Amino acid sequence: MSKFFSKYSVLISGILSPFAAILLYALVYETLTRRSTDLENDWLFRLSVSTLAMAVPLLVTFALAMRNRRRHALTLSGKIGLVIAILSLALAWRPVSDGITRSKQSRNLAMRDVAAPPFDTPDISGKPQRLGDHKGEVVLVNIWATWCGPCRAEMPKLDRLYQERKGQGFIVFGLSDEGVAVQRKFVGQVPVSYPLLTLNGNVPNLYRDIARYPAIFLIDRRGQLQPAPGPDEPFERVEAVVDELLKKDAR
Repeated sequence: MSKFFSKYSVLISGILSPFAAILLYALVYETLTRRSTDLENDWLFRLSVSTLAMAVPLLVTFALAMRNRRRHALTLSGKIGLVIAILSLALAWRPVSDGITRSKQSRNLAMRDVAAPPFDTPDISGKPQRLGDHKGEVVLVNIWATWCGPCRAEMPKLDRLYQERKGQGFIVFGLSDEGVAVQRKFVGQVPVSYPLLTLNGNVPNLYRDIARYPAIFLIDRRGQLQPAPGPDEPFERVEAVVDELLKKDAR
């Protein structure tokens, strides 16, 4: 048995590399997240370290290949194992892609006094919803997903805020990239009265480049983007910022 593993160690290590890379990423990211004291600002560090950890299986496979090569020429099985380990690095594209999107999201959410890109898209009832129809109002666009636990917890609070402030010129839109049937089923479980939008119409990338859910975009009465509290802040902060915007330039 030991001779078998010695002979095929590189192949075995290579085959296991994709699974080990995914496992290491998850373990490192989860550990760093638990120990984080500022999730909003250290996300790039956590993502970078976790992504680098995905290269460990390749390094192990490469070390085994070099050891075998010193003893004798690398066998075909060893070469196959090494190639598989190298190809496993392609799995790092997902967190890298998420990092790029998260960077765009952070930049977009921080925008202040910039004209909000208009959207024109149907809601889950098929009714057209246009940002341009709400000039002079404070608009909150909530980017959410049915699989997102924090989204599910936040939506009843958003609905309450909408009901209490809509008479002051306040509107909430929920925006999800999920299908109409999925959203309708969710609303049957967590009913909300504000419109839930689809991506079936004209929705600019500003509202699409989302890696962390939920996300909130706030638009003041002048149609300008204003920074919104992050998901790690208490919902009372969202209420306070909305009230401040409602008082500003109130008609």
